[in-house]
Amino acid sequence: MATTNDLKNGMTLDIDGVLWNVVGFQHVKPGKGGAFVRTTLKNVLTGKVVDRTFNAGVKVDVATVDKREMTYLYREGTDFVFMDLESYDQIQVPPEVVGSAADYMLENTNVTVALHDGAPLYVELPASVELTIAHTEPGLQGDRSTGGTKPATLETGATIQVPLFVTTGEKVKVDTRDGRYLGRVSS
Repeated sequence: MATTNDLKNGMTLDIDGVLWNVVGFQHVKPGKGGAFVRTTLKNVLTGKVVDRTFNAGVKVDVATVDKREMTYLYREGTDFVFMDLESYDQIQVPPEVVGSAADYMLENTNVTVALHDGAPLYVELPASVELTIAHTEPGLQGDRSTGGTKPATLETGATIQVPLFVTTGEKVKVDTRDGRYLGRVSS
């Protein structure tokens, strides 16, 4: 239990059985009336962002979210199997929890898995990953480094937009937050 005066960015709150991350907060002391705290909260599971106001000093439940470094091992059915790097315990994570991170994960990729009461909440990838282009159409004569883009399929099966000069078999750096091409990786 904490009060609204103890709020910090990144803190996870349990409000009516739903977990919310504090994205932003502001203490407001109007000239008339009592002080209050204006917060921006992000739902841990759905990603929905809402604004919520609390009276100053109100007690709020702080949820304990355990973030652990894990390695993605393999898929078992539809689930993803991860191994804790400290205890070597293996957990199965459903595809709904992994979400779009599956587009950029190869076997033996290190990720951060957030757990609450032993249940996985979400999977956090590094900001960028290096993946190989499995297939892309060849660029046409006259295509140069400036100009258009073309679709390319990564080794994970995800499709991203790459510049026209990128060819099949090249290793590229991809932003895991929005799937943006960041550049080629020199061997």
